Parts: sequence; structure tokens; C-alpha cells
Amino acid sequence: MIASVLTVQALFFADGGLLALGANIFNLGVFPAFVAYPFIYRRIVGERLSPTRVVVGSIAGALVGLSLGALAVVLETSFSGISDLPFGTFLALMLPIHLAIAIVEGLVTAVVVLYITRLQPEILARAARRQPVGGLALRRVIASLAVAAVLTGGVLAWFASGHPDGLEWSISGVTRKPEFDGTPTALKDEIATVQEQTSFLPDYDFRAGEAPAGSTADSEPGWGTPSSGRSLAGLVGGGLTLLMAGSLGLVLRGRP
Repeated sequence: MIASVLTVQALFFADGGLLALGANIFNLGVFPAFVAYPFIYRRIVGERLSPTRVVVGSIAGALVGLSLGALAVVLETSFSGISDLPFGTFLALMLPIHLAIAIVEGLVTAVVVLYITRLQPEILARAARRQPVGGLALRRVIASLAVAAVLTGGVLAWFASGHPDGLEWSISGVTRKPEFDGTPTALKDEIATVQEQTSFLPDYDFRAGEAPAGSTADSEPGWGTPSSGRSLAGLVGGGLTLLMAGSLGLVLRGRP
């Protein structure tokens, strides 16, 4: 799922470089799925989905997963040979900010898990036993999560923070610039051109001059301001992610 999210972000919203896509998938997908979940979350929660265990397990898993991902970013940047960011300073900024982010992500995860547990507890019980969920009544769960996704992408996107994310904040703390300017190469220029052509809603909004009448795209909408561009990006992004993840699921269905 996280690979689908990152691919959609990079290709269609110009969020994250295409050359860094593999590293992003590894940092944000491998550590949570193959380290934090089996060795932290499952050991704490087990098959007893009590609220306390779910909250503690979700926060602990997020702390471990995001901390390892942040450490990997620093190591990858250092070993790349194209950055002169001081290792110690970069790491000292990356870890604390991602620990704070992890607590929020852990709480959100716990809320979703507890909601599904209340609506259809057998889903997560079978997942813990690595059993298929075929035959279960999933209509209410799917419908409610779909409504939540539409509201989040279509409305709550208006309240998205305009502040730098954890990586940008850390880089800014070292270089006083929101992004790291690497050495320009022909390959990077070619990839940037491809990304510019595929991203129809760069930065999750209409391109300047392409917004429909009445849109706020050309006036930088503030926090909480209705934005047709952001709503469209949220809805299209959610749909594309569902389509990509669902297609991969169908391809891998039945395989060990």
C-alpha cells in the first residue's frame, strides 16, 4: 500500500523525486511492514485486541518504524557522496521530529484499528492468525472507510499544514533551505522532465493558469480555505492509490 501511495505522489503530484522512489519505498514501507509490525506491534497486541494494547502497540510500532526510516535517510544521504550535510547534525534533527510524528501516526493507527475491531472484530483476528477474510461481512467496513477517505481527501485536505515536513524541516535546520540541492546531472534533468509531464496536479493543486474560474489555485489558499484543486487531488489520489494497490493485490492473489 505505501508503495502505491508513494508512486502516485511522485508520478501525479510531483511530491518526491522519481530517482528517490525506491529509497522512499524502502524507508517508509520495509521498516514498518517487516520490522515494526511483526517484532513490535504483534508482540505487544497479539490476538488480544484490547484498547490499551492496540494504542501501546501502534505507538511503539510507529516509533520504531519511523525512527529506522529517519536513520536510513541520513545514512543514504551520507553514503550517496553527493551531500555535504554533517552526519551528526542531520541525525540530531531527523530523529526527534520523526519521534513526534510517530506518536501522532500511532494514535491515528490505533483509532482506525479500534474502529474496525468494533465494527467487525473478526477481520483483525483473522489477520493476526494469517487467515483469509473471505466470507466475512465487509460491506459496512468498506463503506464507512470509503466515506472517511472521501471526506479526508475532499474536505480535510483544505486543512493540510503548509509547514515543511520532517525531512524538509531537518534539511532546513542544517542548510537554511527547505530542500537539498544536489549536483545537477543529465539523468536528473531527464527524470525531472518526465515528472513534470506526468504530474497533472503538482503540489496537490492546479497548475498556475490552469485553474477553473473561481478556483483559489492562483491565490495560494490559506489553512482551511476551500480549494477545488486540493479536493480534486485528494479524491483522485485516493482513487489512484486504491486502483494500484487493488490491481497488485489481484495479481498476487493466491500466491504464497
